[in-house]
Amino acid sequence: MRFFVVGDVSVDLIYQVDRLPEPGEEVAARRMLYRPGGAAATVAAQLASLGHTVFLASRVGSGPLSAIALEGLKKAGVDLRYLQEDPEHPTTSVLVFLLPGGERSMVASVGASRHLDAAGFKPRVLDTMDAVIVSAYALVGGPQREYAVKAMAAAKKRGIPVFVDLGTGAVRQAGADLVPRLAPADYLLLNQSELLGLTGAGSISEGIAALREAGIERQVVKVGPLGAIVATPEEEALVEPFEVEEVVDTTGAGDAFTAGFVHGVMQGLPLVEAARIGNVAGALATTAVGAQGRLVRVEDLKAARSSAA
Repeated sequence: MRFFVVGDVSVDLIYQVDRLPEPGEEVAARRMLYRPGGAAATVAAQLASLGHTVFLASRVGSGPLSAIALEGLKKAGVDLRYLQEDPEHPTTSVLVFLLPGGERSMVASVGASRHLDAAGFKPRVLDTMDAVIVSAYALVGGPQREYAVKAMAAAKKRGIPVFVDLGTGAVRQAGADLVPRLAPADYLLLNQSELLGLTGAGSISEGIAALREAGIERQVVKVGPLGAIVATPEEEALVEPFEVEEVVDTTGAGDAFTAGFVHGVMQGLPLVEAARIGNVAGALATTAVGAQGRLVRVEDLKAARSSAA
């Protein structure tokens, strides 16, 4: 399959700490790492690792951080012909405080990704694509939003499925204003917190209903240790999680889930089965440090299915 992914590329500055500092306090980090990140970049790297041909449309700065940001993409074999270089803005970066057990807190500095030049998008590039995947961060603002909107419109015109991967930061920045921009999505992937924040609903069922009323009919809601909920006009089903022995870092788990889900859907699997693959991919991604520290392969999915049988 051939995928066109639109969104952010970043560098994650990861500080492994035992706890977060109080205001005015300093704590010592056990370790500090630079790692490639970004929601769209991680989805692209995971899809390429699963054997697909992946093209990424994004933008990086011209400084030394860009080399780190692109490490995982190059390793996975993502095609970067639609990557832009920004002479003015630095590569997007995220400061990650990684806590014991894999939970993390983050501070993002939006850089070049937000300035993806929409003039660089040519609709004809989608003529050979099987699907378009858009990170919702690309829909928040700046020239990047125009690029993403154009890509989704061109995909819809060609009958190409559109997957939109939501993100907590995107919801916090744009809130309910995101909803009409998500309407072209054939599949919307988000977690419980994002669903409630986006819709203002008091429950998952209310949130799903609100998005369905807005025209978004196929939703996959990740509910943490409970797994994921597949919600369509025809069915609503809870898909059990996949357990791993030790969670090291949850950064990028949602993006790996998206890649696994897209992989399953585009192979013609039922959505519940595709979500099950997403759960496996997301869980395996938590077993290494960094958003792209654990790239999932088809062999991993087969092994996981065998162990669960």
